[in-house]
Amino acid sequence: MKLHYRSIWISDTHLGTRGCKAEYLRDFLDHTESDYLYLVGDIIDFWKFKTGAYWPMLHSDIVQRIINKAQNGTRVIYIPGNHDEVFRKHAGMHFNGIDIQLNAVHTTEDGRKFLVLHGDEFDSIVCHNKSLAYIGGEAYEVLLLVNRWFNAVRTRLGYKYWSLSAFLKHKVKNVVSFMTNYQHILSLEAQKRKVDGIICGHIHHADIATMEFDKTYCNCGDWVESCTALTEDEHGTLTIVRWLEDSHVLLDDAVNEDTGLAQAA
Repeated sequence: MKLHYRSIWISDTHLGTRGCKAEYLRDFLDHTESDYLYLVGDIIDFWKFKTGAYWPMLHSDIVQRIINKAQNGTRVIYIPGNHDEVFRKHAGMHFNGIDIQLNAVHTTEDGRKFLVLHGDEFDSIVCHNKSLAYIGGEAYEVLLLVNRWFNAVRTRLGYKYWSLSAFLKHKVKNVVSFMTNYQHILSLEAQKRKVDGIICGHIHHADIATMEFDKTYCNCGDWVESCTALTEDEHGTLTIVRWLEDSHVLLDDAVNEDTGLAQAA
């Protein structure tokens, strides 16, 4: 059983790192299909290659699944981020059915226009101090490692997965302030580009919110902590799918719906 969406946006999968929850991402790709699939940056983490390559077969499986989707009718648009910025120099190219673009404008089924970009362009730390950003990325990797051990203990005790790293991150006052400022800057860009909203990634916090100028802010989250994606249904409604929590419910509902249709026929 597959869930069908008009559009799917995923970002910050960080393939090539131990923090990537690749098994959940592969499961998501196996159980979903869409007309449009946007890869909104930091899909492959080339920063980590500087300290040694990590590339298990599972990560290759994910890349192959995306290529298969592109070759079987899904329009796949890859918008590189700061961790995979090496692909930015190839913007405008078409590779294995995948379009590489610096950004894109997506029109939803209900006629709204969204600027799609990774978002690091509007993060002053990344833009003006790359060495500091790299150190921050290393510290974040350590936090994710602690998070894995923490959840291994929780699993043995019979508890569900819970992101300690996400909890700590969103409890820090400066981080909350940064997210607010980040949305403010993006609302100004949406107003400048004359679009109805922004769809981005980068800060690893899935959200749909109304910004200034009545613009819509959408962040598709990540696949190292929250395992989230942004989706658009056939009516143009945008929703965040939290695969860790929602997958069983969504798939069960789809099976029940198909069963009901079959019985009615």
